[in-house]
Amino acid sequence: MSVSSGSYKPVSHVIFDMDGLLLDTERLYTVSFQEICDRFGKRYTWDVKSSVMGKNAVAACQTIRDALELPMTAEELLAETRQIQEKIFPSAKLMPGVEKLVHHLKKHNIPIAVATSSAGVTFKLKTSQHKDFFSLFDHIVLGDDPDVKNSKPQPDSFLVCASRFSPPASPEKCLVFEDAPNGVKAALAAGMQVVMIPDDNLDPSLTQEATLRLRSMEEFEPQLFGLPAFD
Repeated sequence: MSVSSGSYKPVSHVIFDMDGLLLDTERLYTVSFQEICDRFGKRYTWDVKSSVMGKNAVAACQTIRDALELPMTAEELLAETRQIQEKIFPSAKLMPGVEKLVHHLKKHNIPIAVATSSAGVTFKLKTSQHKDFFSLFDHIVLGDDPDVKNSKPQPDSFLVCASRFSPPASPEKCLVFEDAPNGVKAALAAGMQVVMIPDDNLDPSLTQEATLRLRSMEEFEPQLFGLPAFD
C-alpha cells in the first residue's frame, strides 16, 4: 500500500469505475485486440494498453491503430474487436473484494454509483451475468451518456455522476475508485479523491498521482475516508 498525499478527507459518496476495477474486463480487451494484431504480426503491448485504458471505444481504437500502424481504420478495428468481444464479454468476473465493499456501503446507506467509459451495448454484455450486483448502485453513468461531452481523462463522467445523486454531491465529498491512469486524472480534475487499484503490469510511474494506491480492493480500509469500518 502506498500513499501520495498522506492526508485523507472524509467523504460521503463513492463512485466506481467499471472496467478493470469492478469487472475483470481489461484482460478481455487485451484478448480481442491481440487477436487482430496477430494477423499483422503486431503486439498489443502494455505501453499502448495503458495509454487507452479509460478512453471511449472510438478514441481507444484510433490510438491503437496509430501506435501500432495497423492497416485498417479505427472504425474497422472497432467493428472487428466488437465481434470478438460480443462472444467473450459475458464471461467477465467481478474483481476480488468488490462485492464485499459494495454490499458494505449499501448496508450503511452510503450513496454509490458507477461512472464508466463503456457505452450501453458493451455495458449490457459485460454485466449480463451480474445484474443483481449492478442493481445495488444508485445510478450508472455510461460513456455514451449525452451529458458526458468528453471522455476520461476529462472530468465530465465523474462530475455528471456526482450531480445525479439525490441530492447532488459536491465533488470534494466523493471518493472515486479507478484502475486506469486516465481515470485517475479525470477524478482529480473533477476535484475528487481517488483510490487507484492498478494492474500489476502497469508502469508504476503512471500510478503516482492517486490519493491512495492499493494492490487489491481487499486492502481498502473505509474508515481512512470517514466511511463506516468493516464489521
